[in-house]
Amino acid sequence: MRRLFIVGIAGASLLLSINAGAAGDAAAGKSKSAVCGACHGPDGNSSNPMWPNLAGQHAPYIVKQLKDFKSGARKDPVMAPMAKPLSDQDMENLAAYYTSQKQK
Repeated sequence: MRRLFIVGIAGASLLLSINAGAAGDAAAGKSKSAVCGACHGPDGNSSNPMWPNLAGQHAPYIVKQLKDFKSGARKDPVMAPMAKPLSDQDMENLAAYYTSQKQK
């Protein structure tokens, strides 16, 4: 029983470290966000109700939306070409940046 508990703790620690390593770099995301800022605002707070606020959004949500725009699973004539050149790491970095911003 004790051995099973130790194996379970070790496995959980490994999963957490893998997920932590997959997280984006907010500083890299900020430098990549210049194009996004034209519509979503420089800090992710859009001044136009047509475009959603990205500030304070959950990182997995942002990444999923970007991947869906890139793959075509989510259709948008403006966002699809914006997402197309982004790598998975770019998406993680952008998500880390916008998640760290305060919604106004």
